[in-house]
Amino acid sequence: MRILVTGGAGYIGGTLTRLLLSQGHAVTVYDNLCHSKRLALPADAEFVEGEVADRALLESTLSRGRFDGVMHFAALIEAGESMKRPEIYFRNNTSATLSLLEAMLATGHDRLVFSSTAACYGEPETTPILEDAKLQPTNPYGESKLLVEQMLRWMNLSHGLKYASLRYFNVAGAIDGYGEAHEPESHLIPLILDVALGRRANIKIFGRDYPTKDGTCVRDYVHVHDLAEAHLLALGALGEAKSRLIYNIGNGEGFTVLEVIESVRRVTGRPIAVEECPRRPGDPAVLVASSEKIKAELGWKPQFAELDQIIFSAWKWHQQRYAKDI
Repeated sequence: MRILVTGGAGYIGGTLTRLLLSQGHAVTVYDNLCHSKRLALPADAEFVEGEVADRALLESTLSRGRFDGVMHFAALIEAGESMKRPEIYFRNNTSATLSLLEAMLATGHDRLVFSSTAACYGEPETTPILEDAKLQPTNPYGESKLLVEQMLRWMNLSHGLKYASLRYFNVAGAIDGYGEAHEPESHLIPLILDVALGRRANIKIFGRDYPTKDGTCVRDYVHVHDLAEAHLLALGALGEAKSRLIYNIGNGEGFTVLEVIESVRRVTGRPIAVEECPRRPGDPAVLVASSEKIKAELGWKPQFAELDQIIFSAWKWHQQRYAKDI
């Protein structure tokens, strides 16, 4: 297949790009490099530098490539930042995606896999969260993704656009030679690993008064390779009978922030200092997704089911990346 991957120079998009290439597919990466570097691109992928909001460039790229599918990862992802600057999330995540959809329709492309988020659910009434749970985001980041899902539904009904929307929470881990490297970094596991490497003094815990077993937030974690596999399965399923797929992706179990810190201590054998801070606005107490639907319908089966496995792969990557700092 020929696949266009928006945001393919990032963490998840870059992992998927490598998986596609390893399976013999041709990949064009479309990215503005705002949170990544050109060095992150694999040599055998075609690269187009541009904004998702640039409809003319997208139409040119799509017309030239005649792709079998589009995988859309390009987005801003910081829930905390979205509470302070919601306007840039609606412009970059929602409005820009409309330009992508218009370009796809104009060039006759009708298969899209959308990297959504389980933040669409907000504060869930029950856990683990099922796909038919209420959609009530607690931050503009989740709202910006939910608005895209609503657009996709209408594009499907009105124009026959086939799409899969994958909702997931925390992605972690690494594949051989490629892992998480956001600039700046804000995700929990790589930040804790920075403490293990001596690159930062401590890890901040935002809130110790949540209604959980140890007072810290509970989150779901899925390995980035398993997530990439789920995207491939979803793309394949769109070539069959169904034209609209919505799946949660997660491990089905939640871990508190303190449990994640303990896992890093076990895996690395190094002390991890913590600093307790007030809650951040927009952070739900418990977010755990059920993946039973995609397992039953598409046969998805995660290879990295244990938290220590996920962290071990991330630790290996971090040691390689920052070898000079150890």
